[in-house]
Amino acid sequence: MKEIKLLYLYPDMLELYGDYGNIQVLKYRLEKRGFNLIVDKYCIGDEAPDFTSYDIVFAGGGADNEQSILSKDLVKYKDNIKEAVEKGVFFLLICGAYQLFGKYYKGVEGNIIPGLEVFNYYTVAEPDRKKRCIGNIVLNVKLGDNETEVIGFENHGGQTFDIDSPFGKVLYGNGNKFGDTEEGFFKENVIATYLHGPLLAKNPKVSDYIISYCLERKYNEKIELEKLDDSFEEKCRKQLLEKFLGEKELKGK
Repeated sequence: MKEIKLLYLYPDMLELYGDYGNIQVLKYRLEKRGFNLIVDKYCIGDEAPDFTSYDIVFAGGGADNEQSILSKDLVKYKDNIKEAVEKGVFFLLICGAYQLFGKYYKGVEGNIIPGLEVFNYYTVAEPDRKKRCIGNIVLNVKLGDNETEVIGFENHGGQTFDIDSPFGKVLYGNGNKFGDTEEGFFKENVIATYLHGPLLAKNPKVSDYIISYCLERKYNEKIELEKLDDSFEEKCRKQLLEKFLGEKELKGK
């Protein structure tokens, strides 16, 4: 049986908005097609993982205090993580994890939380704690040859700058910073985003993009995924898209 091996980083600290649901969705969609998902977890104090030995690395959202603690632990694996990214291991990074993979995060008090510097963006917290990018968000995203709308929920005070390859164009909501036209960071084997929801539960096409990428990379063959019945998900998505995009003109138009 073909399988995908996933490393779940800091499940005890980066689980702010139920982001573990992303793993549950991957597991469900793999098993429905006769594939298996193996999940290893890493927390502070555990044996050092070899990031290059996994097919997917996943990390969810966390508050500033957690990020400060985790930054000191994660930096020990900086070179191994960079090697894994370069070798094509898929990284799914949500909110706080997204920020940690950049150059740094500057907190409300001006404190600097060093990032892994895997990517060139950086994040600065909004000085007014009452001001946050919060609410529903819709993106237009291109995944390979396919274009789709991605739905999620954002809740972040951090404003992320210097993104050279965004995950998507903002159709509704904020994005990387207040009133932005772009959200997240993307490359073939990296999705870094502020979108909770969980992201994959609301967006089956994103799930299948990740699954296809990981299986084809691992087994070095073209794999046509069996089509699943996503009629319920698509019905929900249609209602949400009509609600959100009907309230506001598309940005840039």
